Amino acid sequence: MRLFISIQFTEPMINALEAFQSRLKASGVEGYFAVRENLHLTLAFIGDYGAPDEVMDVIETVPFEPMTMKLNGMGSFGDVYWAGIEQNTSLDNYVRRLRRALAEHKIPYDRKRFFPHITVVRKAIYRGKTVLPQVEPPQGKMVIEHISLMRSERGKHGMIYTEIGRS
Repeated sequence: MRLFISIQFTEPMINALEAFQSRLKASGVEGYFAVRENLHLTLAFIGDYGAPDEVMDVIETVPFEPMTMKLNGMGSFGDVYWAGIEQNTSLDNYVRRLRRALAEHKIPYDRKRFFPHITVVRKAIYRGKTVLPQVEPPQGKMVIEHISLMRSERGKHGMIYTEIGRS
């Protein structure tokens, strides 16, 4: 079972991200646009791990206080276009504590440096290249109320993300 820990978005935040995707499409960007149900912010990617209850137990040991998150900027990693979020020390500190707890409980996760971003397009092409077009970046903010443990499975039309726990 492929697992990841994430922040799931409110409807207004999803609408802001979809509006950003629409601006990208209108500018001529082609690619695989993330569907609204799959828009999220990954805090820790665990990958194949057969004990989701263990992961939830660890998540619940890490104190979480609601915090505000604000969209800020955009960018790309090659052919992946993303929306960024404003620097958020509270979120950074929470992710550091969460990842430390995962490591202490020997739950494997991708140890790449946490760089908060929201993938909006994969395999993006703009005018035959992967260069990001000049469009208005996404605008939006929300209060993060909880953290979600998600399962990822390949469906007939792409990835399907299902919340299997929240703290």
